[in-house]
Amino acid sequence: MIETKRLLLRRFRSSEEDMNALYQILSDKEVNTYLPWFPVENHEQAIAFYNQRILKKYETEDGFYFAVCRKEEDLPIGYVVVSGDESRDFGYGLRKAFWNQGIITEAAAAVIDFLRESDWKYVTATHDRKNSASGEIMKKLGMTYRYSYEEQWQPKDIPVIFRMYQLNFDGSDWTYQAYWDKYPGHSVEELD
Repeated sequence: MIETKRLLLRRFRSSEEDMNALYQILSDKEVNTYLPWFPVENHEQAIAFYNQRILKKYETEDGFYFAVCRKEEDLPIGYVVVSGDESRDFGYGLRKAFWNQGIITEAAAAVIDFLRESDWKYVTATHDRKNSASGEIMKKLGMTYRYSYEEQWQPKDIPVIFRMYQLNFDGSDWTYQAYWDKYPGHSVEELD
């Protein structure tokens, strides 16, 4: 568990309360617009998501999946996830009722500190360039823009231009190139 001023970051539990909270996060169409899945339609799909994506990560110890909870309730209102593969892909989601309060930035910064102390060398993160708010969070976390690439995004089957950000904990300029190498439609954009 990780604790910040306002938050507790912990594993999701298979309890009815956590599954109801997960359903609230995953069922909101706006919250899930820029995420790599469709919103869930019922509680059974939320439980299946937990079993297939979250619990599997816990069982294999392949990265991290933190439930973001306010201290006063200890119920998930969002999540921070980091893949254990070489991309070290960093992602997050938060219920709309808690947007624009600095919650996901606070949670993500705590996870980055945890990873730095765990001897991870770097993290990457990508966002749809239409989702500039996510890019602003990445910048606040100290991540820097490296390049953009176009992908036919599945399962939504839509073309998306992603911006890839990276934070190297050792301060080096090394860039994770796998997305650049995999997708021929890539470039370095001039960003503000």
